[in-house]
Amino acid sequence: MTDDPIGAFIPGVRATATGAAQGPLSGLRFAAKDLFDVAGHITGGGNPAWAAGQSPAKENAWAVATLLAAGADLAGKTITDEVSLGILGENAFFGTPLNSAAPNHVPGGSSSGSAAAVAAGLVDIALGTDTGGSVRVPASFCGLYGIRPSHGRVPVDGMLPQAPSSDTTGWFARDAGTFANVSAVMLADSGGSLPKRLVIAEDAFGFAEDAVHDALMPALDRLSRLVDSVVEEVMAPPGLSVWGRAQRTLQPAEAWLTFRDWLDRDNPPLAFNVARGLIMGSMIADSDRQWAGLMRREARARLRALVPPGTVLAMPTTPFAAPLKGLPLADQNALREQILCLCAHGGLAGLPQINVPGAQLSDGRPIGLSLLTSPGYDMDLVRLAEVLETR
Repeated sequence: MTDDPIGAFIPGVRATATGAAQGPLSGLRFAAKDLFDVAGHITGGGNPAWAAGQSPAKENAWAVATLLAAGADLAGKTITDEVSLGILGENAFFGTPLNSAAPNHVPGGSSSGSAAAVAAGLVDIALGTDTGGSVRVPASFCGLYGIRPSHGRVPVDGMLPQAPSSDTTGWFARDAGTFANVSAVMLADSGGSLPKRLVIAEDAFGFAEDAVHDALMPALDRLSRLVDSVVEEVMAPPGLSVWGRAQRTLQPAEAWLTFRDWLDRDNPPLAFNVARGLIMGSMIADSDRQWAGLMRREARARLRALVPPGTVLAMPTTPFAAPLKGLPLADQNALREQILCLCAHGGLAGLPQINVPGAQLSDGRPIGLSLLTSPGYDMDLVRLAEVLETR
């Protein structure tokens, strides 16, 4: 395991492995969120009680095996919010990894340790997961490239699930070149072409704080010069908060089903917010799930019509930059609700989305610009990010 001055890795767990002698990622080091199986090690899921009930994995998760086969070396397993049920990155059992891009502020979760490790330069690449924003949010807060791929595009074998209809494997990198190389490996795709049309999500920009809107304007201007046409559209006609409510209905209900047997059997210790989320998931009525399922169909239809192949949509990744660590629970809950309004479309519609870093608020905290496109055209976004980094 690498030296860990920022508290990004699971304490006492030396889950390391050497990659293939030759490959497109030779010489690079990566970390894996503690939701991914590493052969011979327990997948702890960010909760000691969960870890205590697990046996060591017999083989590597698909994502871990793929990076090793491409020549990257595994440096260790990183901290996650408990069983991935969090968005700020504060773990009651393992602490909060340092966000080196914004000290005294949260790194974002639930892929907190992975994002923090990349931001601090401890590794070149890190694996995360994104169900409701858990790659996109820490990428924005820590100033990283991060991707939520098209849902179903990347195998999730050997990854601890939360809500399977929304779960994805994602990854982080500090620079566009490394991000493109790892994306080509993970997506088994070295293609990609630049879009011709840009849609600016006016409701998403309107929802973000004014400082975020202003900070992202230079990147949006550069992006506009790379395409043939630019239009402004409302991304979520029913309302971003309505999409948020739909995802807040579907995701917790699935998470409850995922962890119900463990909770019934072990009654494990959990942080208050995690326990409350699972309890609320258990109480969601069938009628509410049916409504949310219909809203998911509407969201999917809207976004696939809005961003056909050759079109990219731009929006703020998060409505604000990284909040302070250790806020009262009531304040944390309000922040989570706002974040979900700009992240719910990922689980609802399954489109690929990447966070492009580079913008900062006046106090230096990073804020990310997100790019979305049609399902299956993930590498178009990666190529666009490469071009943006040089403009």
